[in-house]
Amino acid sequence: MARPVDPERHLRRRLHIIDAALTRFAADGFDGASTAAICRTAGIGSGTFFHYFPTKVDVLLAILELGTDEASAFFRTQDGRDDPVEVLLAYVDHEADSLRDERAGGFVRAVGAVATHERVAVALARHQEVVRDALAPWVQRARDAGAIRTDLPAAQTIRWVLALIDGFATQTAEGPGFDARAESAVLLDTVRRFLRPADGG
Repeated sequence: MARPVDPERHLRRRLHIIDAALTRFAADGFDGASTAAICRTAGIGSGTFFHYFPTKVDVLLAILELGTDEASAFFRTQDGRDDPVEVLLAYVDHEADSLRDERAGGFVRAVGAVATHERVAVALARHQEVVRDALAPWVQRARDAGAIRTDLPAAQTIRWVLALIDGFATQTAEGPGFDARAESAVLLDTVRRFLRPADGG
């Protein structure tokens, strides 16, 4: 008779492998991060790794999907808030916070190296779609209240906010000379200034 699976233990082990893979991708790049190195970092055997993830691409996708799930969870926590501008800025800070992880720059570089891989490209596109859809009602509420600029279509405003976040991530990935912890306040100020209505309100 098969042994019953403990869902919590299964999830903890899966997240432990994901964290080890993130560490290796950040340090070694996607090509340089072997499954053997991931297993050593996680303190597991290869059989355990392949039980959870058939390939190295699968564990990379799991990291990306976790990021998408975390973005969705962030917006769920904003339900009921009254100030849409503060929600928009809180999301920017949420993204900046993830880039404060010392592994973030290396991981961004690793993903960039395989961004054209079909499954990776699909995961990245899905993340952008989820975030754009989640931002849309908050941007619309802020526009309706006259709290942000209205000279650009709402969709273009969202794209510019995401472009600023992506640019911040790119600078973080370029390494020394750009400290995400120190510069995150500048990102928030830049987004705040971009969103400001033309009349300066």
